[in-house]
Amino acid sequence: MENKKIIVAGGSGFIGEELIRHFGKNNQLVILTRKIPSVKNNRNEYSELTPEDVSNTRYVEWDGKTVESWKEELEAADIIINLAGKTVNCRYTEKNKKEIIDSRINATKAIGEAIQHAIIPPRLWINASSATIYRHALDRPQDEYTGEIKNDFSVQVCKQWEKTFYEQDTPSTRKIALRMAITIGAGGVMIPYFNLLKFGLGGKQGSGKQMYSWVHIEDSCRMIEWLYEHKELEGTFNCSSPNPVTNTVFMKTLREATNTRFGLPACEWMLKLGALVIGTETELVLKSRWVIPTKISESGFQFKYGILKHALQNVITNTPPKQYRLFH
Repeated sequence: MENKKIIVAGGSGFIGEELIRHFGKNNQLVILTRKIPSVKNNRNEYSELTPEDVSNTRYVEWDGKTVESWKEELEAADIIINLAGKTVNCRYTEKNKKEIIDSRINATKAIGEAIQHAIIPPRLWINASSATIYRHALDRPQDEYTGEIKNDFSVQVCKQWEKTFYEQDTPSTRKIALRMAITIGAGGVMIPYFNLLKFGLGGKQGSGKQMYSWVHIEDSCRMIEWLYEHKELEGTFNCSSPNPVTNTVFMKTLREATNTRFGLPACEWMLKLGALVIGTETELVLKSRWVIPTKISESGFQFKYGILKHALQNVITNTPPKQYRLFH
């Protein structure tokens, strides 16, 4: 993909930075962010962007809820990608739950309103969602056709997020909700996993039987490009590898990829205690996410990193030495 105008809302985190790295050299990118990036707030410290990466990228401030001057950036855009929302890696207090939901709904509504005001609206709007919208599944995989959606908090977040997205009246803009699995790359979610290995805690978590749906960040970027180029595609798509594994297999494969000899397991009570201490929820580890990407596969898309072993080998190769040294 070349010479396109791509807007990324909430693009200052790990996934946003990888979108810049993937698309930024040959396209014009605009990142809508609450904080203009600096050394202090660059969250992906293990895979920093180079001057070449950001040579065609501009950062524009927005508050994620009010339609202001940033709306002009959407004029004649090829793609608007919305990643905005408070992290779910926190305790589910009433205050945090409200912020998690409101941040997603407000940003989505603001983008919808901005598109409605555009003279030449964006061609494609991709709104992030999450593969955690499906139920805890140990019996069978969940896809876009037959997946079952229950009603725990994380599911409620996704349901309201997608409902708000599809309610936006943007008839000239094609819309896709991307239900993203755990995204792995040089940074992001891999950082806490590397820290577990460092302290010898790289064994299974809980029973280890819970399914772990994942996707390599490069395949996420490639999927966005595929969805843009195939203009007949719209609606909801799972962004996940076709080969999910159990938690036990994930941790074992990670240990092998990093030449880590052993890893102590963490039983459920230990995880609950640890989650309380560090301010998160055990659901992020213990929920069985068994998700497969039926619709994108039917369209002909092929994953570059469909096998976990190969994906992790690539992640390790691209992880800077200051982090990789922890394994030896």
